[in-house]
Amino acid sequence: MERLSGKIVLVTGAAGAIGSAIADAVTEQGGVAITSDLADRGRLTHTLDVTSETDWLRVIAAIEASAGRLDGLVNAAGVVAIGNVEDTDFATWRRVMAINLDGTFLGCKYAMPLLRRTGGSIVNISSVSGLVGGHNLAAYNASKGGVRLLTKSVALHGARLKPPVRCNSVHPAFIEGPLVEGMIAQLRDPASARERMAAMVPLARFGTPAEVAALCVYLLADESAFVTGAELALDGGLTAQ
Repeated sequence: MERLSGKIVLVTGAAGAIGSAIADAVTEQGGVAITSDLADRGRLTHTLDVTSETDWLRVIAAIEASAGRLDGLVNAAGVVAIGNVEDTDFATWRRVMAINLDGTFLGCKYAMPLLRRTGGSIVNISSVSGLVGGHNLAAYNASKGGVRLLTKSVALHGARLKPPVRCNSVHPAFIEGPLVEGMIAQLRDPASARERMAAMVPLARFGTPAEVAALCVYLLADESAFVTGAELALDGGLTAQ
């Protein structure tokens, strides 16, 4: 049985490894994936800079005109920056916060009127770094921790609506793909850093975009109708230590 049959789901950051896997999984499960990302990121349903209020208004208006509703939103756009509180310049801080946190806020805010028409589900892609700190992830920790608590506020608001709109956050650890590889490349010895990062995970490996997508499908589907305001760690046991 197709778990998302007929559901219309907007995915941001859909050109990235995780976002594209989520969009593929939505389609495979019978849903309609509306893909969005920056203009130069490949074939997409809509171009969308998640930090732009104007872009959000345009995309949501287009979805309303074409479909009249939205059943799911996955805020998957994100960036990472390496740097402790002293090393991180203010411009980097603001860029990370704008994409990771402001972009998620704008998505939740402007998708809500369509989601509340028939009830829906928001999935915010946070990070294990939104649960635990790192000495050299000042901006990333702050942005992803913000996504975690924004999610809970949105969930409590959505629970008051009739029909309700659910909202949950997913917290992956190291996931195979360009985002993690780009982070590793910034380190002094990338090869040994990759080995150390895998060794930190009790299951002794990185996760895959498909595993993140599978969890998102569950949260978008009706089978998770009693799940809202939750933070789901997809981290191979890292935060259990």
